[in-house]
Amino acid sequence: MKEIPQYENKIENSREDFVKLIKLEEKLSRILEKVYLYPYMLKDLDSTNQLVSEKLQEIEFLYAQFSVATSWISPKILEISKEIVEEWIDRDDEIKDHKFNLMELYRLRTHVLDKDKEKLLSHFSQYMGSVNDIYDELSTSDIVWNEIELSTGEKVQITNGMYSKILDGNKNQEDRRKAFEALYGAYNVNKNTYSAIYKGILQRDVSTTRAKNYNSSLEKALEPNNIPVKVYENLIKSAKENSEPLKRYVEFRKKQLKLDSYHYYDNQVKLVDYTKEFSYEEAKDIVLKSVKPLGEDYFKNLEKAIGEGWLDVYETPNKRSGAYSLNIYDVHPYMLLNYNGTMDSVFTLAHELGHTLHSMYSTKYQPYATNDYTIFVAEVASTFNERLLLDYMLKNTDDSKEKIALIEEAIGNIMGTYYLQALFANYEYEAHKLVEEGNPITPDVLSGIMTKLFAEYFGDGLVMDELQKIIWARIPHFFNSPYYVYQYATSFAASSRLYEKVIDKKYSKEEREKARIKYLELLKSGGNNYPIEQLKFAGVNLLEAENFEAVAHEMTRLIDLLEEELEKNNL
Repeated sequence: MKEIPQYENKIENSREDFVKLIKLEEKLSRILEKVYLYPYMLKDLDSTNQLVSEKLQEIEFLYAQFSVATSWISPKILEISKEIVEEWIDRDDEIKDHKFNLMELYRLRTHVLDKDKEKLLSHFSQYMGSVNDIYDELSTSDIVWNEIELSTGEKVQITNGMYSKILDGNKNQEDRRKAFEALYGAYNVNKNTYSAIYKGILQRDVSTTRAKNYNSSLEKALEPNNIPVKVYENLIKSAKENSEPLKRYVEFRKKQLKLDSYHYYDNQVKLVDYTKEFSYEEAKDIVLKSVKPLGEDYFKNLEKAIGEGWLDVYETPNKRSGAYSLNIYDVHPYMLLNYNGTMDSVFTLAHELGHTLHSMYSTKYQPYATNDYTIFVAEVASTFNERLLLDYMLKNTDDSKEKIALIEEAIGNIMGTYYLQALFANYEYEAHKLVEEGNPITPDVLSGIMTKLFAEYFGDGLVMDELQKIIWARIPHFFNSPYYVYQYATSFAASSRLYEKVIDKKYSKEEREKARIKYLELLKSGGNNYPIEQLKFAGVNLLEAENFEAVAHEMTRLIDLLEEELEKNNL
């Protein structure tokens, strides 16, 4: 890092020094990425490991230093005319890989401050991230899980993983209620602290928005990837206006489950007694076979991904909840799971492997400068894999109960990946607007937004329990990745359309093959273009509202199919 400042007064007039600086910055970024992610992933496996925490803090300090050391680069490059930089890039292949990112600087130049201001902001980078660390510690290391006694007499501790298992398979509504109250009670006891943390995050976002000359925090979140605000607005408007299938499904489930009242914790339980557990080996085999429609190369890459020891599979004490796939360009992707044997866990495996395969293709076909694909297209690959798995399992079972469970899984994916994420996106939009307009943030204010939105999306068929209102405290994306969740919904809409083009036999064999090749090209393209343009090339335009409306039509079709299957089996 000490070498970087020597280029500050050289790059303006020297192509040679300009190239040296760009290459040095990439070299350092690749080193830092590996050094940072090693303790980062170890901490995810055991949040109480003090040595790992110390090492992570050391690296975070180095990252802050790196941020300061490089803060002058963008403002300085912008002092050079765009035409000269283009000429320097095109002269030979030395830094051609960086052309897209360098040209982006000029597109976003109104949001790049002068050298001194950028340096001043960079000094606060480590501090600005500390509020996220507080949330992680409170919700992982310091959270106290509650114990309940089930109707069977069994006593269980309600962790995130156990909660999901009970909601998925326990037919006793009272057990589900107890699990719900135990889990949400663990968050509710600290609701004032969670609210204070979230207020800090909102204020940080809004302050950065103003410092960087954006009109709103939403624009700040979307503009770096050149995503029109209209896409976000289309999503939340369409999801809300086309929520009738969601309301219909709530009423249908209430009747089918013979419940006097329907609660959020009733959303996951199966309509039929289907409690089959899949061993991890079985899950790997099913997922592997399901991806064959994408071709031999994709199949072999997935086989490698599950066979090389890249996954941490089972829930253990102090391990981070949920699942992710994380790519390291110079190594390979790593995956964290909390596999518990349910059908949902099998789908989670397929989902995360979608990300892993996306990373493998992107790493193979893109240079480091453009390998990192945006979150906006990331969830296309994961949800595409889920759909492949659904179709494979439906075709390969004679068990009517399994078919019903699979259709439920598909409807649940639309509910959870599309409607619920659109609702959460709506929440983030409204919460940020409160701070932008100078309004207070309290637990009651945040819970009030959730109460209103759940009523708008789910209707009055869903009882809004008091503890359900603080779901905002349990969603890590709100705290760690603001304006992230909307991309699940947009990606779901995009992958549904792309899947149809690759698989649906209403298209000719030639058309389907062309669509398959274009889909794989999307995975190979990494971050070499704007995500909206990447999706257009693959075959879907999210500026057209009908792509979102199609999701509601698909949910209606699946509900009809579910009703037919239940009738056929007198269930």
